[in-house]
Amino acid sequence: MTVDFKGAHFPKSVILYAVLFYVHYPVSYRDLQEILAERSISVDHAVLNRWVVRYSPQIAA
Repeated sequence: MTVDFKGAHFPKSVILYAVLFYVHYPVSYRDLQEILAERSISVDHAVLNRWVVRYSPQIAA
């Protein structure tokens, strides 16, 4: 199964990086928000939550 990023406002690479980072390391959404901000990517912690809920099952499959 492929991951469908249709309608996403961020590049596929940013979404994959955020989701894989959250799943792999014990960080909170707010910590991940700060990590991405250090890389000049402005994403709200609620958006990160939605990405993890939506894309992590597809990535795991």
